Amino acid sequence: MSLLYLGTVRVAPDGTLLPPPGGAATIGFAWRGRPCRAALTPGRLQLSALAGRIPSTAEPGADRARAFAALRALRRAWRPSLAPDHTVRVQREVALPDPPTAVSLVTAMVGFVLALDPYLEGLGAPGSGTAKTWPG
Repeated sequence: MSLLYLGTVRVAPDGTLLPPPGGAATIGFAWRGRPCRAALTPGRLQLSALAGRIPSTAEPGADRARAFAALRALRRAWRPSLAPDHTVRVQREVALPDPPTAVSLVTAMVGFVLALDPYLEGLGAPGSGTAKTWPG
């Protein structure tokens, strides 16, 4: 039986996902230069992304007003968290069918980033220092 891999998740020829032993798997991906994660657990998918960064007052010329306006808009639809380094992280959990398939996984990932996309520009504006790596 030939298998395809998405990160540590094996995909069977019929498209069914076969998580590694222990039942949890994480797949890293990027959207518009922002690191994202999809953590697969039985029946659920936890999606998260570093949406951007609020510039520090110590950064000359930073457009903090634009970044805070983007954060306010983001808070109406999401529950962002702000880290001590000023990075803004968002997450959403979705249900997956049983058994999960590669199509359901990719559909959820694409839906997540497309829903998040309208909020990214203000957090990624010049001078906002968009995060390039996932912390920790």
